[in-house]
Amino acid sequence: QLQLVESGGGLMQPGGSLRLSCAASGFTLDYYAIGWFRQAPGKEREGVSCISSSGGSTNYADSVKGRFTISRDNAKKTVYLQMDSLKPEDTAVYYCAARQTFNRALCVMPVYEYGYWGQGTQVTVSS
Repeated sequence: QLQLVESGGGLMQPGGSLRLSCAASGFTLDYYAIGWFRQAPGKEREGVSCISSSGGSTNYADSVKGRFTISRDNAKKTVYLQMDSLKPEDTAVYYCAARQTFNRALCVMPVYEYGYWGQGTQVTVSS
């Protein structure tokens, strides 16, 4: 059974860093693009970043460009989101999701493109 489990969330002061992990089980990541999404209270879920199945292509939301870095280790079946220079507006539940694709160079951001989701991890940025 395909499963995604996020970890690494927590409470951090503004300007700090966190690294989120998304561990996959029940399938190999070789033909899955992975996206990170977040949802703040009262807001819609939004795309943060994605990475193609090959790892060669990435995309970022404008709000996190230059601060967040996505990466993947297919051998470890894990995708990471390094979050630096955190801001209070980054506070949200963060989800990873998988999208099966045979185009190993493509990743897309829309929420509806992803069929497999983790349970989420809370990130709170506050002084």
